[in-house]
Amino acid sequence: MSRRAPLPPPEFFVDRSLGRRHLAEALTAHSLVVHTLASIYGDERGQSVEDAEWLALAGERGWVVLMKDDRIRRRPAEIEALRIAGVRAFCLTNANLGAAEQSERFVANRHRIIQRAAKPGPFIDGVYANGLRRLWPRS
Repeated sequence: MSRRAPLPPPEFFVDRSLGRRHLAEALTAHSLVVHTLASIYGDERGQSVEDAEWLALAGERGWVVLMKDDRIRRRPAEIEALRIAGVRAFCLTNANLGAAEQSERFVANRHRIIQRAAKPGPFIDGVYANGLRRLWPRS
């Protein structure tokens, strides 16, 4: 019996709410592939692209979304984009964390995120200091 090689980790998409560089650089330092709004749309357009548009793109390309905007799960257009594209998203629920703390929280949970992201979406999981918890959809 032969063993299958492990799947490569997913690619990540970092929302503008988490900044352009700190988290992307922290994840890249752990050999993860990271996309940002600026790297996909350019600096200027990346600042104004609608959430529903980039959520659809991330889902279409199979990227795992990292974000801080917890309100996305309450907006009809964004929820529809999440559903249609089957987005797998991970969200900080504490908006008061600084850039270093935000990065540390995602980096510390990266193995859990990769494992959870192997399951199909759509979903949004909260990222906490001690793990992950489903935020949407509620069971």
